[in-house]
Amino acid sequence: MPKMKTKSGAKKRFRFTATGKVKFAPAHKRHNLRKRPQKMKRQARGTEIMRDSDMKLVLKYMPYNR
Repeated sequence: MPKMKTKSGAKKRFRFTATGKVKFAPAHKRHNLRKRPQKMKRQARGTEIMRDSDMKLVLKYMPYNR
């Protein structure tokens, strides 16, 4: 059986915590920030923990990060 490949886009966007949860950076912080409300920009700082329903798909994309 050959090795499974990790999706290149997923390994650039997601990191795993020590307990196996998925961390990601919130969207909409790259450009056109003058149009965005200050509350939205403030809440999009740092990283977030992904919900379980979305995490299943990321785990499928990254088979060796468990």
